[in-house]
Amino acid sequence: MDESQALELERFAAAARDSLTDEMVSRLAATTAEGMDLLDKVNRSGVAGALPALAQLVANGDLDRLVALARTFGAAQDSVTDEMVGRLAETLAESLCLMDRLQRAGIERLVGTLERGMDLLERVTRALDAAERASAGQTPSAGGMGGLWQVMRTPENQETLRFVLALGREFRKPRA
Repeated sequence: MDESQALELERFAAAARDSLTDEMVSRLAATTAEGMDLLDKVNRSGVAGALPALAQLVANGDLDRLVALARTFGAAQDSVTDEMVGRLAETLAESLCLMDRLQRAGIERLVGTLERGMDLLERVTRALDAAERASAGQTPSAGGMGGLWQVMRTPENQETLRFVLALGREFRKPRA
């Protein structure tokens, strides 16, 4: 090493000695100690085993998606109010009560009743459609007692009238 380099090195060492005050040395020592403590915690936690997985997440771009998902979840969590949670809990409780009542009432029996009702409704609808088509093609009635007598002489018409009368009586009965 030549004389100019030695002189420069000596000036550098003197400047470093002058700039390192006691406060600076203590802050540097504290920072170094905290860094060593953090490094020790990282080594003990096993994060080193997760580094390959983290590297793969970064390489695939999945880490960015996970961060975006976490932000979305956080925003959703922030937007949910206490009132919304209360209403949701109330709706869930009411739904569970309804399901319990349906279970106790015998849901299979209820479904069977609904199926029979749907079958009956389909039959009535088909009968109304057929009756409308049949009556649309008939000639108008002449009216009077003779026409009524002729209609009433047919056994099928008498049975139909009995059915309509029985249906009317059933509708007029008071509900239980």
